[in-house]
Amino acid sequence: MKIAIVLGTRPEIIKLAPIIKKLGPKRSTVIFTGQHYDFQMGRQFIQELELPKPNYSLKISKSTPQIQISEIINKLSKILSKEKPDSVMVQGDTNTVLAAGICSIKSNIPITHVESGLRSNDWRMPEEHNRIAIDHLSEILFAPTLNAKKNLLSESVHGKIHVTGNTAIDAISIYSKISEKKSKLSIDFEEFILFTLHRAENVDDKKILSSIINGIINSEEKIIFPIHPRTKKRLIEFNLFKKLQNNKNFGIYDSLGYFDMLELMKKCSLIVTDSGGIQEESTAPIIRKKVLVVRKTTDRPEAVDSKMAEVIGTNQKIITQKIKKSINNPSVLPRNAPYGKGLATSKIIKILTKNY
Repeated sequence: MKIAIVLGTRPEIIKLAPIIKKLGPKRSTVIFTGQHYDFQMGRQFIQELELPKPNYSLKISKSTPQIQISEIINKLSKILSKEKPDSVMVQGDTNTVLAAGICSIKSNIPITHVESGLRSNDWRMPEEHNRIAIDHLSEILFAPTLNAKKNLLSESVHGKIHVTGNTAIDAISIYSKISEKKSKLSIDFEEFILFTLHRAENVDDKKILSSIINGIINSEEKIIFPIHPRTKKRLIEFNLFKKLQNNKNFGIYDSLGYFDMLELMKKCSLIVTDSGGIQEESTAPIIRKKVLVVRKTTDRPEAVDSKMAEVIGTNQKIITQKIKKSINNPSVLPRNAPYGKGLATSKIIKILTKNY
């Protein structure tokens, strides 16, 4: 069995790390597209998680999604022709995933999709286009939950569906044991809210971004804000960055490593985010933190159903109110994680071995 694992962003690296480690170099070829060209968002995580150097690293331009997708398809096709893997594995819903899927099916190589079946039913999200397309192209679909499986069945996908749990929980099970020693982050606040923001529909719209930022500021809570390069660029462009820099309640950090983020999630009192991955990670038993989701929809309804997360939208006043309520009247959170017990990797590899 030989699996070509194609990845290009921070979340893909984290969620595929347990699979890469367990498959080993004899059964896998790792191809890094460089979609996250920023070192702190891409290669840093490969090094930090002690993953082997990718067998191939594509150099794609810092351009539009259309051009990046076309470049990945062009360069990946030559690699697949040379390597001839039994299957191409992708994870999630990025442009890397879409490009690898198109390239693979046109190369007559079956696609394996990790974290399939997520749906937000929000067509504003580019991720929604990608995940729907890849699910219908895939031969084997690893759904993290029963709800994800139901989504796939309702769309009559042709591939085989397997419910495995989410590999994000596997990664936390592995790396949380060493994150305290590995983290180099120094925090000035004893109690704080962890805040992250990066989605295009939030940060590329000045009105929405201003509303979210003002909602956070008006809570008057201590905030740790690891800032995504895209978000920082927009904050500067919209004249919001200095406002945060001058606010004594904000601790702003450039993009942090995985171990630093794990420690922040462990130590914070509340998480405010638009990240799908953090909605999953927050449910892990070692973290168990309430998440306020600054989006109009979520593709992680399991976190909401379990009362671990709450979708609060992007209205300034509501964000402030929800933060104050969550801090002053914290809810009792369930102990069972809706995304599995950290056994997804073993299940996935067992199924791969049986099929290939």
